[in-house]
Amino acid sequence: MKIALVLLINFSLLVSAHCSSENEYDMLDRFLKLKRLKRLEMDQVSNKDITDEYSYSPVYVGPQDGLKDADKISELPGQPAGTDFDQYSGYVTIDPDHGKALFYYLTESPINSSTNPLLLWLNGVKQLQIVTGPGCSSMYGAVTELGPFRVNADGKSLSLSNVLFLESPPGVGFSYSNTSSDYVTGDAQTAKDSFTFLVNWLQRFPEYKPRDFYIAGQSYAGHYIPQLSKLIVQNNENGNQTRINLKGVAIGNAYVDGETQNIAKYDYLLAHAIISDEIHKGIFSNCFQEAYRASLCEYYVKQVEVAKSNIYVYDIYAPLCVLGKVSKSSSGFDPCSGNYMSRYLNTPAVQKSLHVKEMEWKSCSDLLDWKDNAWTVLPVIQDLMASGINVWLYSGDTDARIPVTSTRYAIKRLNTSVKTSWYPWMYQGEVGGYAVGYENNLVFVTIRGAGHSVPSYQPGRAYALITSFLKGQLP
Repeated sequence: MKIALVLLINFSLLVSAHCSSENEYDMLDRFLKLKRLKRLEMDQVSNKDITDEYSYSPVYVGPQDGLKDADKISELPGQPAGTDFDQYSGYVTIDPDHGKALFYYLTESPINSSTNPLLLWLNGVKQLQIVTGPGCSSMYGAVTELGPFRVNADGKSLSLSNVLFLESPPGVGFSYSNTSSDYVTGDAQTAKDSFTFLVNWLQRFPEYKPRDFYIAGQSYAGHYIPQLSKLIVQNNENGNQTRINLKGVAIGNAYVDGETQNIAKYDYLLAHAIISDEIHKGIFSNCFQEAYRASLCEYYVKQVEVAKSNIYVYDIYAPLCVLGKVSKSSSGFDPCSGNYMSRYLNTPAVQKSLHVKEMEWKSCSDLLDWKDNAWTVLPVIQDLMASGINVWLYSGDTDARIPVTSTRYAIKRLNTSVKTSWYPWMYQGEVGGYAVGYENNLVFVTIRGAGHSVPSYQPGRAYALITSFLKGQLP
């Protein structure tokens, strides 16, 4: 049996976020624009404020006896014959008073599952015509990126690959709360909810407690991962609840800093011949200077939107999704994958197999009111580096939404020295990308020919990357 992306770990607890097609609308872009408008009133906080926002306090721990067995999946509809690994899914209650529960999907590695480490994948991305900010479902990653199965175009059958995932916060995907005020949320509450989930999930699956633990993800997980990791580190230092053996984090095409993201996006579009020198100069002369010129800025921003309006910004060389037409990128990724996924996850038999409440599954939530989001999480990343956590930042180099330039500019603001100079790393006799190692536990890696969701485009190179990350060795 062939498995497309066999990570020699227990891919357990994956959170990705994806949004279904809204044609011309880009939800992440809208989210970031609103964020810029609100920056003065929301984000003028000190490093101490950021640290305090994600400080540890004891969390709810509920009874878990017998729930693991109840969560075991006997078989998913359309699952290929010969599947030889265990799968689990269901709800973990994180606040019984509010009726608040998060959905997870776990697949155990078919190789050495009893000894391999545990990886939590947090993903803040979509992959079709639009992308999201926070508030979209992890099941996109499970069935189009890293999971053991891929949904075929008929929306019914599955072809083989490799798995695991969490949908957070409540109101996203299959996760829910019976208290409507829980849908008024943000970065800090999402981190606390995810931490509460982990503590309870490890009670349900106690065999994972002594294992090494890693977190990886992409896009808006550039917020989720540092914030959750900060809570884990503080719990390990000060708490008396379950100790989580966090060893490292890896974040791809990461949204970590608002200022560098804004600048880097336009630099990338210019360098890849999508916008002209005149548009680029107009943006930087009217949108980023102290003498901000609103009308001129708006004019040049609209020119940028026109220039990229018929380009899939999450992979500038990929085709757009046209329903009824088979059109794949040069890497083999199908841009219509999310449509197949939506049909599959709304099949009653599938929902029954996943042990979820019967509901309309949506790729992005229309319930959430997102209240807090730090303009930068670089101070949190610096704290993690100082605490000895390995931090890997990686970028697919054909993504224009959160491009490689954004990560490079953000790293400069971390003020750390180069330890291993920039070099090409190889995969199967070809350049897989480029890498550079820094002091204080920081690594930056690019993946050649990959878009925003790296494993979807370059599964082999993604495998090489994650293998190196888990070993703590440069690729």
